[in-house]
Amino acid sequence: MSSAEDSDDNVEVGEKTRRLVMAHNRKKKKSGGFQAMGLSHAVYKGVTRKGYKVPTPIQRKAIPVILEGKDVVAMARTGSGKTAAFVVPMLEKLQEHSAKGARAIILSPTRELAVQTLKFTKELGKFTGLRAAVILGGDKMEEQFSALHENPDIIIATPGRFLHVLVEMNKRLTDVQYIVFDEADRLFEMGFAEQLREILHRVPESRQTLLFSATLPKSLVDFAQAGLSEPVLIRLDVETKLSPLLKMSFFACRPDEKVSMLIYLLRELSAKNEQTVVFTATKHHVEYLQMLLSRANISNTYIYSSLDQTARKIHVAQFQQKHVKVLVVTDLAARGIDIPHLDNVINYNFPAKAKLFVHRVGRVARAGRSGVAYSLIAAEELPYLVDLHVFLGREIKVVPPDGQQDDSDGYYGSIPQRLLDDMAEEMKLLHDGSVDLKNQLRVTHNAYKQYIRSRPPAATESIKRAKQIENEMVLGMHPVLNKVRDAAESERLQVLFALKAFKTRNTIFEVNTAAKKPGLAVMKEKRLMHGKIIDARRSQQKHSSARPPEQGSCSKQDVIDEDVDGVFSQVIGSSESKKDKSARGQKRKKMLQEIHVNEDRYKVTDSFSQQMNGAVLDFTGDDAQTMHNLKNIRKWDRKRKKFVGESGEGKKKIKTESGHWIPASYKRMFFLTLVTYKTWLKQQQVDEERDEMEDDNNSGNHKGGKKRGFQVMGTRGRKRYMAEAANSSQKGGKRKFKSGKLKSSDEILKERRKKAKVQAFQKQRQIINSKKQAKGKKR
Repeated sequence: MSSAEDSDDNVEVGEKTRRLVMAHNRKKKKSGGFQAMGLSHAVYKGVTRKGYKVPTPIQRKAIPVILEGKDVVAMARTGSGKTAAFVVPMLEKLQEHSAKGARAIILSPTRELAVQTLKFTKELGKFTGLRAAVILGGDKMEEQFSALHENPDIIIATPGRFLHVLVEMNKRLTDVQYIVFDEADRLFEMGFAEQLREILHRVPESRQTLLFSATLPKSLVDFAQAGLSEPVLIRLDVETKLSPLLKMSFFACRPDEKVSMLIYLLRELSAKNEQTVVFTATKHHVEYLQMLLSRANISNTYIYSSLDQTARKIHVAQFQQKHVKVLVVTDLAARGIDIPHLDNVINYNFPAKAKLFVHRVGRVARAGRSGVAYSLIAAEELPYLVDLHVFLGREIKVVPPDGQQDDSDGYYGSIPQRLLDDMAEEMKLLHDGSVDLKNQLRVTHNAYKQYIRSRPPAATESIKRAKQIENEMVLGMHPVLNKVRDAAESERLQVLFALKAFKTRNTIFEVNTAAKKPGLAVMKEKRLMHGKIIDARRSQQKHSSARPPEQGSCSKQDVIDEDVDGVFSQVIGSSESKKDKSARGQKRKKMLQEIHVNEDRYKVTDSFSQQMNGAVLDFTGDDAQTMHNLKNIRKWDRKRKKFVGESGEGKKKIKTESGHWIPASYKRMFFLTLVTYKTWLKQQQVDEERDEMEDDNNSGNHKGGKKRGFQVMGTRGRKRYMAEAANSSQKGGKRKFKSGKLKSSDEILKERRKKAKVQAFQKQRQIINSKKQAKGKKR
């Protein structure tokens, strides 16, 4: 039997042994702990030394599925323990170091997250002997070449630099078994879709792919359906149902009245010790409201997506520690922020998607606590309110003009004009006293125009329903504002209701017209002539509706029943069709049920696609650059098998060996840095051409030492090393192998003498300086 067959048998036996150990570890263990997951001793020891005892919900759901070898799409918020959810099964799968090369890849959107993941992986895998390397943009290319030549088991990288290294080294990751896209939604927001596709082309199709994300944008759904094989969706993000302890209020107001209502809500409807998060459309709204609230003596802080990370942490900490009362944010900035005891949420700009509304208000009414969500609705935002109620399966509760409701939950009502007039006077004083506030208000108006262009449209039926509500209904005062109700406000609402309900029968030719005008005579003749025709048509319609249907006429439902009866008669035979009606109806019903069951049985369904479509959540950008990118967002083209722009225009691309198109900037990097890679190979005396088959055959029999150095050097490098070693032994000299270089005994001695000389000089200088200091002190 050959050595290759022996190695295959050893691998198979080792895999069987590992499975038996896992099954044994699962037996008689307490449920809910890491010990019940069947982890090996080395991995379990690393988990316990890290201080983990009970897995988090995402770890409890994801780790067993990942250990089964399935592709996974997991949705969990930042800080929920998802890093351990993919690192622990990765360590369990790799077990120990192998000289084959990288077997696991973790892709992170930022340098900081990659470094954090590297540190966490080393701590958990401390007792496994696995090696990890990090590839980041901004670091020296030579160090990254060396890191990959040392055959790490795990590579943690950012996609841009990692693809550069792969292209320059012309490297294919043929041994990768496990690949993770950490913060996948951020990867796509930052424009790494093409890089991720090319990286996937360079790894085997048999790999296990994991996507971990806080949200699920549509572009990520297309990527998952194209790059994953029968994935399992694990959701721990938000529920589609609202908490029963959450109370919602919707106020109708004009855009210029929103600021007045916001300050009234913060002053009057929220207690002094309550905290409120205000959601806005863009970062310019955030800056404007922060300046305005500060001038109104309302303690507040703010965050948005482009804010410096250090400043963001400081501002969030101020709010979490209750040093300020209000936090003004955008949807992008609010991701990953968890305030455990939040009281109120105010939607200054109503969200364009129902799921986004649930995402916002889901931050209150948690863990048995009650919460309130206020929403300020402008006329052009009313269709999105209708969309929300359709999504929730509720009917819009409009406050009647003459009614006074005791329950204020879920009502859509108006704001008293007296309240708005009083607040408008204060707003004018605040703006007149600050030039910066006026300028920021102008910037906010321009930003909102850009936001409307990038905002997804509401449903057509919702737009029709919103127009109907606006034109036909007069909103009564919202029950939350009953304490400011007075007699004048009630009279004003009644007058508005009467004006809206009034419909004149006179035309423009008959209103305020003298008897001598020719238009009045023409309209009289028209009414006499057409009035008889209208009366005749109405009487004809009444007569036809009261008359019973004729024998020859039939309705649409009758036609359908007749067709079903015909099919039924053909199936069961002509003799059955002559039986009484009741028996035939029962048999027909039974037959239709069987047909329906068979259709359901053979119906083609894709449960993962349905789950993914139900979990999609797209955010609108909060600054000009992000909104511009959203207009040029790229989509997956099934025919061309790649991401394309909606407009068909984009940057220049080049085609790689895998057939995938990547930005042309990689071509420039390829020709510039390929020379650097060859230069590095020459300096390190590492042969670029390797005998991979020989490396694979010998990798399992030797660990470290000279054999590891042989694998780094390549075939011709090993031959040259053996020849020079033979010559040196004949001459009586010694050779030393270090980092792929060959050094003679004379070179080693020379380096040691040089180092000793430098140390002696430094020591002499220290003695002289100490003597000078001693003399200075005596004087």
